Amino acid sequence: MRQFDVGGMSCAACSARVEKAVSSLDGVSSCSVSLLTNSMGVEGSADSAEIIKAVENAGYTAAEKGKENKTSQPNADSLKDTESPKILKRLVASIGFLLVLMYFSMGHMMFGFPLPKFFDGNCVGVALVQLLLAAIVMVINQKFFISGFKGVIHRAPNMDTLVALGSATSFVYSTVNLFLMTSAQAAGDFAGAMAYMHDLYFESAAMILTLITVGKLLEAKSKGRTTDALKSLMNLSPKTATLLIDGKEKTVPIEQVKRGDTFVVRPGESIPVDGIVLEGATAVDESALTGESVPVDKEKGSQVSAATINRSGYIKCEAMRVGEDTTLAQIIKTVSDAAATKAPIAKIADKVSGVFVPVVIGIAIITFAIWMIIGAPVGDATARAVSVLVISCPCALGLATPVAIMVGSGVGAKHGILFKTAESLEETGKLKTIVLDKTGTVTSGEPVVTDIKPNGISENEFLSLAYSLEKMSEHPLSKAVNLYAQENNINSAAVSAFKNLPGSGLYAELDGEPLRGGNLGYIGGFCDISDEFKVVADNLANEGKTPLYFSKGNKLLGIIAVADVIKPDSKQAVSLLKSQGMKVVMLTGDNQRTASAIAKQAGIDEVIAGVLPDEKESVIKKLSAQGKTAMVGDGINDAPALTSADIGIAIGAGTDVAIDAADVVLMNSSLIGVPNAVKLGRAVLRNIRQNLFWAFIYNIIGIPLAAGAFISILGWSMNPMFGAAAMSLSSFCVVTNALRLNFVKLTEIKSDKPIKTETIKEEKKMATTLKIEGMMCPHCEARVKSALESLAEVDSADVSHEKGTAVVNLNAEISADKLKETVEALGYKVLE
Repeated sequence: MRQFDVGGMSCAACSARVEKAVSSLDGVSSCSVSLLTNSMGVEGSADSAEIIKAVENAGYTAAEKGKENKTSQPNADSLKDTESPKILKRLVASIGFLLVLMYFSMGHMMFGFPLPKFFDGNCVGVALVQLLLAAIVMVINQKFFISGFKGVIHRAPNMDTLVALGSATSFVYSTVNLFLMTSAQAAGDFAGAMAYMHDLYFESAAMILTLITVGKLLEAKSKGRTTDALKSLMNLSPKTATLLIDGKEKTVPIEQVKRGDTFVVRPGESIPVDGIVLEGATAVDESALTGESVPVDKEKGSQVSAATINRSGYIKCEAMRVGEDTTLAQIIKTVSDAAATKAPIAKIADKVSGVFVPVVIGIAIITFAIWMIIGAPVGDATARAVSVLVISCPCALGLATPVAIMVGSGVGAKHGILFKTAESLEETGKLKTIVLDKTGTVTSGEPVVTDIKPNGISENEFLSLAYSLEKMSEHPLSKAVNLYAQENNINSAAVSAFKNLPGSGLYAELDGEPLRGGNLGYIGGFCDISDEFKVVADNLANEGKTPLYFSKGNKLLGIIAVADVIKPDSKQAVSLLKSQGMKVVMLTGDNQRTASAIAKQAGIDEVIAGVLPDEKESVIKKLSAQGKTAMVGDGINDAPALTSADIGIAIGAGTDVAIDAADVVLMNSSLIGVPNAVKLGRAVLRNIRQNLFWAFIYNIIGIPLAAGAFISILGWSMNPMFGAAAMSLSSFCVVTNALRLNFVKLTEIKSDKPIKTETIKEEKKMATTLKIEGMMCPHCEARVKSALESLAEVDSADVSHEKGTAVVNLNAEISADKLKETVEALGYKVLE
């Protein structure tokens, strides 16, 4: 999708005009114009120059994003609120002149406020002052007139056209009455001249513009807040990186980092680009990208992402993705693209917006004509028509959907949920069925040891023998046994004559005896397995676990059960989905017994097992026929199902293929992101409906009220100034309502991996300060530093002979006496 900046739009009618002009070009497959961000997204083969020309022919300006800075990546500056300061200056100046105008009109005429003696009996003079002040306010707000009448010239009237017509009509009508007043006064009819004072609407002409400007300021301020989440993401981008060049550290601007460069990150610093850890271990706070509150362990070979925070150790990394390729940059682009697209629900408002202004102008003309026909004074008929013009607000219609989409997308990004389009956000709110893949989605995707059943020997002895055999294999089940043994400090023995027997198990020799491990059929051929162990193994299998048998010689050593266990929060996620009224189904290629066992643990009632990858698609289509269906998966085999579902949700820890095929991406591997996405989608959809209801009902009630339709029934009428006030607040109300989405409470995502003990120790370092007497020079500093750092409990020591102190960073408890003895052994004295 190519992105363009569009200038000159003031309301939904403008965006509809631009969208229609560009969509009519050959080669444009889709076009979406956002009034909120003044941007346009275009897909198709049409030339950019043709697209820009079409926008200009429609009366607006356009420029392709990225032509100047060579990047299409949005930045915080592009979202900076530059309109509010300009509008504020206009507003302050308008209010200043308006107050003087109101004093001369309402203050003097209605409340008898005093005027200079020059104006005593000089009604023409008072009227001339009002004309001049109103004209000044109109000049200050000339933007409405330029934009409004330019829209008429291009046969695309907009909201500014309504405002300009309303203000200009009041001004022209009042000016005509001013000339009639001068004629009456010249004829000596002072009473007649005074009567014309009541038909002057100069204050309305100025008040309309000022009140609309107030609304524009409130709207601009509120619109600025809708992009707060996106701006906060952009502000996370590190500005510098510390590269390792020829063994020396050098801080450079982030733009100079290239793929393959080696960079270092100290505790507390942001990781500058995406990379792989070469040396060191640490815990990284990835909450800005994934929404996960608990820091994640990183060691050699681990991937790190730009803008995440290094919380503990010193690490050296190789840059893998830089610039627009980083994870953060892709998140920002996804949120920005989603805001540039339109949700299906917006189509109704778009159709109305396209014809709104011409219809309102027609209603205003009809209103004037009807009141004249029934014998109303010209002034009253004019006031009704002007009220219709200034109360009508297409902006509220145009902003109803995009502001909710922008805020919702931003909230999702903050919680690790990326909606690729506005449509995906809306459709997620309509889901009825959630289909979950098993491996890597409900479960962790990595087998672990769950049960150990030794036969006549100690558990440690059994594990040692099993580890001695399994450490020779690279099979996933062997890795589970090896990892468990390593974590529990189990020793292994050296074996010989190792053989891997596919489909059966493993063979080796230890102390001259055969050592075997494998399935029942393989081990049962060399030793007797009691009925008791067969029952144990069968029960384990019914729980979805894989029993591994081990024997030495002709004796059974025992059974180790290995399973792909469910993630810690999968059961909670399923429970949340059910509480939302969702139907939850598990779809897997695994066997029915294992799948049912996993489903039971997770609380899933319906299981469809034994399904091949190419069959998943047809299952999804059948479920979709019963209601909106989402497929949640993480593997390449899930891609067809993700594509065929109404909404495809990819677990972020999954493959790039799955992520590319999905409509929604969960940056965290936790299933909690699914009910969070549904809850946010429903909140956004509800918010859009509220906005559209307000926008439509406001215009449906406001226009007849302004036209005077309720005068004969209820006695209700509306002054043009109140109409302008209502119009100025309508868009503000819509935007403010959308901002309430920031308060949607989503379930917190916690890490599904425990923090390693080493990391915890590192994060809980202790420090103590020694007051030392006798250090005279840097040489003394070096001696004390060397002696202290030689202690096993000391990580580092910061020694200063000038301050007479040594700040000692500890990795374990150490007695004060031991520190004191170490220093005093060098001939110095520890005071405290």
